[in-house]
Order: sequence, then structure tokens, then C-alpha cells
Amino acid sequence: MGVMVIEAAPRSGSLITARYAGEQGREVLVVPGSPLDPRSRGGNALIRQGATLVQSSEDVLEALHPLLRTPFAEPEGKPPFSPAVMDMPLIDRARPDIIEMLGPTPIEIDELVRQSGLGPGVIALILLELDLAGRLERLPGQRVALSG
Repeated sequence: MGVMVIEAAPRSGSLITARYAGEQGREVLVVPGSPLDPRSRGGNALIRQGATLVQSSEDVLEALHPLLRTPFAEPEGKPPFSPAVMDMPLIDRARPDIIEMLGPTPIEIDELVRQSGLGPGVIALILLELDLAGRLERLPGQRVALSG
């Protein structure tokens, strides 16, 4: 529903998070700090720009109260989530080709998608099967290789 900033230097990740929250229509709450402390300058600037000043838990509840009364519901105009149905015959046909593309040399998963022409969901499922069977090694950089 919102983000609370406790400390934020003038150029900090906290300010980036607060900006994104504001862009998403979320409440931005800030605990003020000493004007002499450089770690408080960013938060104090947010208050000057209209963020909600927070000194106690009551301040948080007061700021979020209008949002808490709104019941949760599916967004308007969007269909509810429905899981994708996997084409198992396609997966069964693709499995040997993917295993053949794999070897002891690591390959990026995106490269498997490009070379095979299959969708990422199909590749992910085949890799998951191999991983669960203990035949796949996952490496940094979204790379995979057949194990031992």
C-alpha cells in the first residue's frame, strides 16, 4: 500500500524506491530526521515535496486508513489469472532436442530458447525435469549444463 522511508541520503536507493511508489499511486511515508544529518536530507526533502510525515504508528494508520477500508478485488477490465496449459506432446518431442543441445559446457537458457525456437515455458519445464532428476547443473548468469 505504501513505502516508509526512515533514512535517505540525497542520492540513495530509498529515494528511488519512494519515487517508484509515488508513480504507482502508493502512499509515501517519511520519518523526519535531523537537518544536520546527511542521511536524513533525502527523507526531509520528500516531506517538503508532499510525503506524509510519520512520527508514530498512529500516523501510519491514519495515512493508510482510507486504503484499508477498500476491499480487495480483481482489477477492472482484466481477466482473472488462469494458468497456462502446457502442450505435453510438444514437450515430449522437444525433450531429446534440448538434451542434445546441452553438454558439459555451460549454455545460457536464452540461447537454448533461440536455438530451439521453442517458448521459454517449454524450455523451463524441460530444464526443471532434468534438474529434479539430478541431470542438470545451474550456473551463474542463467547458464545450465548437463551434470557429470
